[in-house]
Amino acid sequence: MEDWLIWFLAAIALVVAEMFTAGFWLACLAVGCAAAGLLGLIPFVGAAVQTIAFAGVSLASMIGLRPLMLRRFQLGPGSDVRTGVDALLGKTGVVSERIDAVSRLGRVKVEGEDWRGASVDNTPIEAGTRVTVIQVDGTTLVVEKES
Repeated sequence: MEDWLIWFLAAIALVVAEMFTAGFWLACLAVGCAAAGLLGLIPFVGAAVQTIAFAGVSLASMIGLRPLMLRRFQLGPGSDVRTGVDALLGKTGVVSERIDAVSRLGRVKVEGEDWRGASVDNTPIEAGTRVTVIQVDGTTLVVEKES
């Protein structure tokens, strides 16, 4: 089998493997494989030159391309992507069942989902009132009236 074909098959395998992982490490190696494969198409370019090209281009893409991809897909350090119940913080909802001052509990509908709701300052909040999620405490959203 030709050298260039092996490099291109390795690049394809690494791209497919990257789909099942995070961090774009394998994608950088795939770029290096593709570069080595392109060099393999040139007659009289040996395996040593291809291997050096693979290492150099892989390293360069890890330094240059990977940070760009992480920023583009917001996966790097400092990304503020919140998931799960943390994504509800700051969202607006509507009280669906009155939040009582004594029990502090009622029901709140946020983004189409019904949650147990509690008032942040122990004041009653009537049904139909728009509220903002301040905190998530287990399965209870702590809310305050929207100003």
